[in-house]
Amino acid sequence: MIRVLLADDDSLVRGGLKALLHSEPDIAVIGEAANGRDAVVSALALRPDVVVMDIRMPVRDGVSATRELMSATPRPRVLVLTTFDLDEVVDDAIAAGADGFLLKRASPEELVAGIRTVAAGDAVIASSVTRRLFEAHAARTPADRARTVRLTEREADVLRAMAEGLSNPEIARSLHLSVETVKTHVKHVLTKLEVRDRTQAVVWAYRTGFAYRN
Repeated sequence: MIRVLLADDDSLVRGGLKALLHSEPDIAVIGEAANGRDAVVSALALRPDVVVMDIRMPVRDGVSATRELMSATPRPRVLVLTTFDLDEVVDDAIAAGADGFLLKRASPEELVAGIRTVAAGDAVIASSVTRRLFEAHAARTPADRARTVRLTEREADVLRAMAEGLSNPEIARSLHLSVETVKTHVKHVLTKLEVRDRTQAVVWAYRTGFAYRN
């Protein structure tokens, strides 16, 4: 059972999300919060597997709350769900440690799949946000681009698949590998890129242009 905490200042949004998730047999909403401060307090007390986090909230915003939750033990996975897909919002949320980023206009199926994906340890980024990352960072030449990263051919395939938003089982099917083998490759990729998680690996892939190299 995936235990979920909903953090959004709009009670109607929380109610709609709760009703949607109530029908899923493997997901349970264990708490709600109307601002970032309460989200942190509730997450530390209830220990959810996933926090569905809004960005713009009173008292304390979702980015700040997400950043604090990264030091919790065990830490919850954070799926940012917001109306805003501005570049700075995306960058701030990912830099804070968010494991996924979906827009509120996402379909119910996309939201449920996103919760399951981040709960399983994978990352999810809305396709429109992925395109914006590409457009925003394709022309940049950050220090990361100058750093030589030696990935094996298979590790490179896995990273490109991650950049396409594929989960570990989807990567396994695409590359005809076992899920355990994919997990091993992902671990090696994160180590070689010196990044915290697969979300940051995806951002690295777009910022350096790796994601769209043949």
